[in-house]
Amino acid sequence: MNRKRPVVLSFSGHDPSGGAGIQADIEALISHHCHPCSVITALTEQDTGNIHRLMPLPAEDILAQAQRIFNDMPITIIKIGLLGHVETAQAIAEFLLQHPDIKVVLDPVLAAGGGANLASGALLQAILELLPLSTIVTPNSEEASKLMPASGSLERCGLDLSARGCNYVLITGAHEQTVSVSNHLFRHGRHVETFHWNRLPESYHGSGCTLAASIAAMLAQDLDPVTAIQEAQEYTWNSLAAGYRPGQGQYVPNRLYWMHE
Repeated sequence: MNRKRPVVLSFSGHDPSGGAGIQADIEALISHHCHPCSVITALTEQDTGNIHRLMPLPAEDILAQAQRIFNDMPITIIKIGLLGHVETAQAIAEFLLQHPDIKVVLDPVLAAGGGANLASGALLQAILELLPLSTIVTPNSEEASKLMPASGSLERCGLDLSARGCNYVLITGAHEQTVSVSNHLFRHGRHVETFHWNRLPESYHGSGCTLAASIAAMLAQDLDPVTAIQEAQEYTWNSLAAGYRPGQGQYVPNRLYWMHE
């Protein structure tokens, strides 16, 4: 049976531990019956605890790979993760301007799970310039505060990010000191919905990648954005609940948990 699968292109870093980055995107996209294409933005020296070294790839090579895939396949969605360098962000912005009809899910990766800083001030500004080119952006609460440091409250961060031109902003709340996890959705400068999830006992390596890639996959399957965001959160929570600890650091999501049910 030759079932046609929607093609999703992911720009992200390579995580040799297999918990986050391109591997996480591929697993999540396959789980939702999409065909994953991947362009690696940076190599990393990384384990399940932290990123120890970041090695961005040349922007021209990144663009050449992406354009080659576009010339060959019908890309339906672009997912953007770790950028690593301001030139990479600027090059991808130019690429998105050449393909304005493609929906974009942006996961602004600004720090590793272990705390390593992955974004300079210049890169933060370049990421802000990607917002008007994105359909959905998915910062966690710490990333939202870094992108909008003058906003003060998390609510204000969401409103201000939404006002920068992105259609939807989903701020995830796992880093907040709350009993349950509350994820807040903003659209067109309005707080439109809050999603509540039971807090799991562990910390996870690759949860943000899983969520953003899953949203991209749901959009590729023609779900409307709000439904895609809801369904992707459920998939991500189930992946985390089934997570395991392969190394000495954080747990990693079991994005293929459904194979064992």
